[in-house]
Amino acid sequence: MTELIVPRRFCGPPDSGNGGWTAGALATTLACEPGDHVDHWPTIEVSLRQPPPLDAAMDVVAGDDDTSTASFSGVVIATARRASGTTPTPVEGVDPDVARAAEAAYPGHAFHPFPTCFACGTGREEGDGLRIFPGPVEPFGDDQQRVAATWTPHRSVSEDFHTYADEAPRASVAATWAALDCIGGWAGDLTERLMVLGRMTARIDTLPVIGEEHVVVGAKRGQDGRKTFTAATLHDADGRVVATAEHIWIAVDPALFGGRRPSD
Repeated sequence: MTELIVPRRFCGPPDSGNGGWTAGALATTLACEPGDHVDHWPTIEVSLRQPPPLDAAMDVVAGDDDTSTASFSGVVIATARRASGTTPTPVEGVDPDVARAAEAAYPGHAFHPFPTCFACGTGREEGDGLRIFPGPVEPFGDDQQRVAATWTPHRSVSEDFHTYADEAPRASVAATWAALDCIGGWAGDLTERLMVLGRMTARIDTLPVIGEEHVVVGAKRGQDGRKTFTAATLHDADGRVVATAEHIWIAVDPALFGGRRPSD
């Protein structure tokens, strides 16, 4: 048994962990990391059962079937598993100039249900939150709608491991998952339908380089009752896929998560 703590800095809603950061941190407890953390990670699926507590030690138990479970006070918070044979379908990228222009139309500038969110909160300063502010871009293929933004990883989210094949500092696994998280929610339109992350399936091809501008693109891919299905892909400065993810979001009452409605 090990422990997992989500520091308050990495909140999503004000009193619980950012779903992507928490999922990425739990993913690292599976015994499947590459020898060099820059290299390809396998596809991992994380299901969030309850809001992750902040600044509290969750017990993490590894199963004998490529699974890991985080619990708090006897309640299961999240489960991770190696998703063998599953590969998230990437979202088509956009030019960095297009992504930068889209940021001006980020709906969160006008209304944000969780303005202190680590990944997309407008109330976070540079070097504290990721400040990923996705705005609408042209749909592509079967995606119902797409959003995009730029992201330049700050040194404050550097990877803790130092067994790199090169000397370029990289963002942590948890920060990379966080960068792929909320953009999916904005593709599903968080201003009209407050949602929290229920499941995230992600594959990292290489960890993003600190200080290098990246483009992250999100897409809505469907809806069924309270569930919304989205995807997100992170591209490097040369347009190559760095990491990609698919999500299932669950519509919730904002009051239960300390969030706001547009009318508040």
